[in-house]
Amino acid sequence: LKCLLKIIFISLQEVTASSRHYVDRLFDLDPQKVLQGVIDMKNAVIGNNKQKANLIVLGAVPRLLYLLQQETSSTELRTECAVVLGSLAMGTENNVKSLLDCHIIPALLQGLLSPDLKFIEACLRCLRTIFISPVTPEDLLYTDATVISHLMALLSRSRYTQEYICQIFSHCCKGPDHQTILFNHGAVQNIAHLLVSTSYKVRMQALKCFSVLAFENPQVSMTLVNVLVDGELLPQIFVKMLQRDKPIEMQLTSAKCLTSMCRAGAIRTDDSCIVLKTLPCLVRMCSKERLLEERVEGAETLAYLIETDVELQRIASITDHLIVMLADYFKYPSSVSAITDIKRLDHDLKHAHELRQAAFKLYASLGANDEDIRKKPILESGAIELLCSLTQSENLALRVNGIWALMNVAFQAEQKIKSDILRGLSTEQLFQLLSDSDVNVLMKTLGLLRNLLSTRPHIDHIMSTHGKQIMQAVTLILEGEHNIEVKEQTLCILANIADGTTAKELIMTNDDILQKIKYYMSHSNVKLQLAAMFCISNLIWNEEEGSQERQDKLRDMGIVDILHKLSQSSDPNLCDKAKMALQQYLA
Repeated sequence: LKCLLKIIFISLQEVTASSRHYVDRLFDLDPQKVLQGVIDMKNAVIGNNKQKANLIVLGAVPRLLYLLQQETSSTELRTECAVVLGSLAMGTENNVKSLLDCHIIPALLQGLLSPDLKFIEACLRCLRTIFISPVTPEDLLYTDATVISHLMALLSRSRYTQEYICQIFSHCCKGPDHQTILFNHGAVQNIAHLLVSTSYKVRMQALKCFSVLAFENPQVSMTLVNVLVDGELLPQIFVKMLQRDKPIEMQLTSAKCLTSMCRAGAIRTDDSCIVLKTLPCLVRMCSKERLLEERVEGAETLAYLIETDVELQRIASITDHLIVMLADYFKYPSSVSAITDIKRLDHDLKHAHELRQAAFKLYASLGANDEDIRKKPILESGAIELLCSLTQSENLALRVNGIWALMNVAFQAEQKIKSDILRGLSTEQLFQLLSDSDVNVLMKTLGLLRNLLSTRPHIDHIMSTHGKQIMQAVTLILEGEHNIEVKEQTLCILANIADGTTAKELIMTNDDILQKIKYYMSHSNVKLQLAAMFCISNLIWNEEEGSQERQDKLRDMGIVDILHKLSQSSDPNLCDKAKMALQQYLA
């Protein structure tokens, strides 16, 4: 053991000594020896993270930055310093933090003012490596307003400046403020022509720029539609990049550009480039042949594309067995014997959670507006049982998404689907969700209940089997310490129950609930008053059997007096509803 420790100690001393030797040479008085020292250092650190860490610890970075900024340094030396710094930045995140602590970014940005193209390219390559690291704050790019203008001007210098600058922009454009800065500095005009560059890397980085510039940004999207490059409109160029023979990364990114433009209203949802090109491309990205990241990105982008459009949801649901493909997202990974690549399995297992999240988003979008989409395929894929089981997950995000997807599946669904959901959830689980400490879970569960209790035959059927438990849950929530939104949603559920034919008797025979409705009619919050009013209106509606008895009971409770008061309300909505309810008494 002593012998082994001695060997380790000696080898560590040797590594540190050789590293120290590299750093010492940076201080030589002979410029030629300094240059050779930097070149040797460059060769020593390539692919060697241990050596990189040693050199940083031994103080190489401040010296390299000093040499890089010295006017007396030769251009070749300055360029080699930038190359070594870039190599150090390619190591660990701690390396990048060390470089940032030495104020590397201002030094490199200053270097971009040099007339020498090779030096500029080396500075940009290093900046690119630093900015794509998750530890680098994007705002460092925007601290000096002249930097963006200068980068735009450098785009014309070479294919390397184009590739690196576009990559910097696409990584540092986070949110509307950054989009606006880049847009106002002419990003669209300066980058558009790069989409037809002879270099694939330049085309790809330019495309990524447009993907982040257009995301949730109507101003950029509306501009992109009318931009011409070599006589072709940008959307047509994006469509060409969607074709199956293009690399997957290019297909996905151009689909994201077209999706953003469509959601911003710059391209119609029935345009052939969306229906026949973008949507099928994104569905293709969901297939199990694709890598895990591609499937996640494909499903999330598709969910975003179809979220608000019924026709696109319908088309997506019948394209390439999408629903069945999504069911696979939950069964991942498949049987181990079929997986030969252990690295891939390990990587995918870590990301299986992301895969499920993406599938939830897509299920929710598919089921957002149209019942027909959901009827058969979702049932056949076993998704309801699966979603019900996920509501029991320890993981909060999975619980929220599971219940959210069920809420959308239940919207305007046929009775069989609603019964399947209730059976899958069980009364016990429903209560568990209604007493969940997370307000998101509670709100989505109430949304699910509200969607289950819609259309009269369904309301009556569900209340005949689960009425007692549902009324119990409603009582608990109205008595509990909950926010306005939760109480409003609960009162809306009561209003739906009051709309049933036989179900309304469960309210009329429950004096406790009637007193609660009366209390909320006089509440200080208008939303709660309106929701309570809906309950009353549904209970006293004239054309329905037993309305006279219900009206009499509610009059005896003092409801009519409250309605008279509310008919004088300053809130026009409340006033109208109260007058309408009073007319039921007069009719």
